[in-house]
Amino acid sequence: MPEHLMTTARMEAFSDGVVAILITIMVLELHAPDVVSWQALRPIVPIFLAYVLSFVFLGIYWANHHHMLQLAERVNGGILWANLHLLFWLSLIPFATAWMGEHHEAYAPTALYGIVLLSSGVAYTILQRALIREQGPHSPLALAVGRDAKGLLSVATYVVAIVSASYSPIISQLLYLGVALMWFVPDRRIEKMLRQG
Repeated sequence: MPEHLMTTARMEAFSDGVVAILITIMVLELHAPDVVSWQALRPIVPIFLAYVLSFVFLGIYWANHHHMLQLAERVNGGILWANLHLLFWLSLIPFATAWMGEHHEAYAPTALYGIVLLSSGVAYTILQRALIREQGPHSPLALAVGRDAKGLLSVATYVVAIVSASYSPIISQLLYLGVALMWFVPDRRIEKMLRQG
């Protein structure tokens, strides 16, 4: 293997650690009420639901990132930077989650949440393409990803949700949920390729 290339193990381990820290940061934003009654939990329900949605999104990125790297044999400097670019946008999820959870009926927090998700999706696509470029156009990863219709649909849905937030934040939040449900199961194209390998 050329000197400027390396295996995926270190990049994957670092990424796993970052995602674990982000989930920890998000759960620390859940503050227990001072009053000991079920009614006291009502005000934090939107915050909790925002946390659940973001937990699912981070889980989706973690699972699909793992599966994607299973089909990659090597990484280079460009791929490392593309991975850091993805982690940068993922690192903003706790902030966006807290703001939207606290102000779930407001335009700006809901739109910002979508902007962070959109940017994360674009960053993931950039990383995926960088990996495919390094592995080759006929590599297992390239064959598994194909045209990536689900990825393109996700990006389009985020754009619609961001625009929708100006007149109905709840519609935007339902669209975010729809994308999460679409990706809830790890990418079957990649799982199929892993089984064949």
